Amino acid sequence: MDSPPIRVLIVDDDALVRAGLSMMLSNDAGLDVVGDVADGAEVVAAVNQHRPDVVLMDIRMPRLDGLAATELLRARRDPPEIIILTTFDTDDHIMRAMRAGASGFLLKHTPPPEIVRAIRQVAAGEPMMSPAVLRKMMSYVADSGADPRQARARELLARLSDGERAVAALVGRGRTNSEIGAELSLSVATVKAYVSRLLTKLELNNRVQIALLVHDAALDD
Repeated sequence: MDSPPIRVLIVDDDALVRAGLSMMLSNDAGLDVVGDVADGAEVVAAVNQHRPDVVLMDIRMPRLDGLAATELLRARRDPPEIIILTTFDTDDHIMRAMRAGASGFLLKHTPPPEIVRAIRQVAAGEPMMSPAVLRKMMSYVADSGADPRQARARELLARLSDGERAVAALVGRGRTNSEIGAELSLSVATVKAYVSRLLTKLELNNRVQIALLVHDAALDD
């Protein structure tokens, strides 16, 4: 039986962007644009109404910005996956989005096939961490120097077994479950079980936050 289409909610204060994204995504039979809203302040009600699998979230909006809206959604018991879609790609925006719980970060000039691929990827539980975003994240952490976050991150990672730390380190390098399995000689199902344990032990929402914790702790040093 075919899988049901991935339900997508668009959040952007520009009506033309919303219309363009909706038209583009609706051309893919595997996606269902279930709604769109113009401000982060409308997100919670829209998610309650439409139950999306993935939210495409702008950052700059007039009442509640996308980062604050992301934090609200990720605090829910069963939150949707969130991809930040914006014209701003500063280190601060990327890091704040990832710490807020976003599973991906795309620029608005990203080609449509890449946007579709990212939606499918995060809906499947794999974060969309492009090499450029991963480089920015690693550079940001390296440039921050000694930071109270490092001590806290190392304290959290000390809770892990050797196997869990090995998986966490590869998540921090942006590896997919299949790539982690190949490198550590584990099945994909076993890797998924490891990631689930990591999220529980570290009290995190998604694997992007595992990657941030790994880089905060300078685990690869």
